[in-house]
Amino acid sequence: MVDPAIVGGTVLLCALIIDRIAGDPDSPYHPVALLGRVIAWWGRPERWSPRLQRPVGVLLTVATAGLFSGPFILCTRLGPLVLLLAGPLLLKVCFAWRALEEHAAMVETALTVDLEDARRMAGRLVSRDTAPLTAEQVRSAAYESVAENLVDSITAPLLYYSVLGLGGAAVYRAVNTMDAMLGYRDERIRLGWAAARLDDLLGFIPARITGLILLAWFWAIGRGPQAWRTLRADRRKRPGFNGGIPMALIAGGVGVAFEKPGVYRIGEPEITLAEGGPGIVRAVRAASAGTVVLCLITLFLCAVLANRIQL
Repeated sequence: MVDPAIVGGTVLLCALIIDRIAGDPDSPYHPVALLGRVIAWWGRPERWSPRLQRPVGVLLTVATAGLFSGPFILCTRLGPLVLLLAGPLLLKVCFAWRALEEHAAMVETALTVDLEDARRMAGRLVSRDTAPLTAEQVRSAAYESVAENLVDSITAPLLYYSVLGLGGAAVYRAVNTMDAMLGYRDERIRLGWAAARLDDLLGFIPARITGLILLAWFWAIGRGPQAWRTLRADRRKRPGFNGGIPMALIAGGVGVAFEKPGVYRIGEPEITLAEGGPGIVRAVRAASAGTVVLCLITLFLCAVLANRIQL
C-alpha cells in the first residue's frame, strides 16, 4: 500500500514546481476561467428579482462550488497512481504563487515607462478607480493585492489541501473566486452575500496561520516589533476581518504604507514602496515556504492518524 503522506506530499511539491516553471497560462479554457464564466452567467442581478437574489445566491454558490470541485474529488477516488499523475495539475489550478509576483513586477516595469499604462495594469488587480492615482499609489494598489492575496491565492488553498485534499482546495478556490466577482456592496450585494460570508469563514483560520508565519519571519529578520505594532494598530482599517492581517504585518515588517485614498492607510512609510517592493516579495515567499512546510507536516500527521484509526 502506498503511503498517503508520500502521495500527498509528492502532489504538493510537484504542483509547486509546475507553478514556478509555468505560472498560470492566459487561456479561456483554464479551469478558473471556465469557473468565472459560470459565475458571470448566474451572477447578473438583472436575471433575478430582488426577492429571489439572496436565496438564488445561496443555492448557486453551493452548486457552483460542488460543480467545480467534482473532478478534484473524483481524482482522489481513482487510486494513488491517478492522483500522482493528475493531482499536481489539479492542485496547481487552486493556487497562484508565481502569477502574484508577476503581476506586481509588471506594474513596476510599466511605471518605468508610462504612468497611464501602469494605472491600467493596476486596475486589473484592484477594484478602485486607478485613473487619478500617483505612482506611489499605483505601487500601493499592486503590492496591496500581493499582500492580501498571499492568503487567498497561496496559503489558504494549500492549507485546505493538506487537511481536506484536492476537494477542499477546489471548494476554497471556487468560493474565493465567487467572492472576488460578486462580493461587493453594489447591485450584486444580494447575489454575492453567501459567497462573501462563506469566503470570510473559510479564510478566517488560514489568515491567522499565515499571520503567525509572517510574524515569525519578521522576528527572524529583526522587524518583529514593527510588524506586531502595525498589526495591532491597522489590521481593522481594511474592510473585512481577514485581509487586513497579512497587509498590516507586511506593511509594518517591511516599513511601507499601503494606501487606498479616502478609505484606509495601513503602516507608516519608513521607505517608499519602490524601495520596499523586494522586501514584500521576500515576505510573501517566506510565508508561502513556511506554509508548505506546515502542509507537509499536516499531511504526515493526518496519515498517521488515519492509520491508527484503521488499526
